[in-house]
Amino acid sequence: MNLANKITVVRMLFIPAFLVLMLHVPAPTGPLWAFVIYLVASLTDKLDGYIARKYNLITTFGKFLDPLADKLLVTSALVCLTWYGRCSPYVTVLILARELVVTSFRIVAMGSGLELAADGWGKAKTLLQNIAIYVALVAMGLPNLLPFLTQAGSLLLWAAAVLTVYSGYRYLANNWSCIGTSW
Repeated sequence: MNLANKITVVRMLFIPAFLVLMLHVPAPTGPLWAFVIYLVASLTDKLDGYIARKYNLITTFGKFLDPLADKLLVTSALVCLTWYGRCSPYVTVLILARELVVTSFRIVAMGSGLELAADGWGKAKTLLQNIAIYVALVAMGLPNLLPFLTQAGSLLLWAAAVLTVYSGYRYLANNWSCIGTSW
């Protein structure tokens, strides 16, 4: 296993630590440390991609594992935030549904020998999802110090859901012909 893939595996290992902090350590400690874990884990996504491209370490395993790690991290955070009433279940379902649809589409395309990369909308979606989750986690950890963050986190999560659905629509519309069928 190369360095880029090892970083991705470490990102996946952060997820159980995040979950334990969110589900078993009371606020403010749990959510604040969960924020730190989530921040580090989400930033390693850029690091492993950079290393893979710079040192020509791109592998089929990495192409599979990297997006899976991202989706598991975001899913874990959204489910925990929903559990605590910090994220609308509608937001969580919209984001998860889009991710499942696009991932399934990618798998079908791979079966035809095609690799469909994320476009600018997909990258913007990921960035906004992460920012929204950062804000929601900090708001959960520091509700009295920064009360406005609770509302900001909620609004950002809704904005992320809207952008997520839109980016999914764009992705499918732009690549639909790749799987050999028409609308």
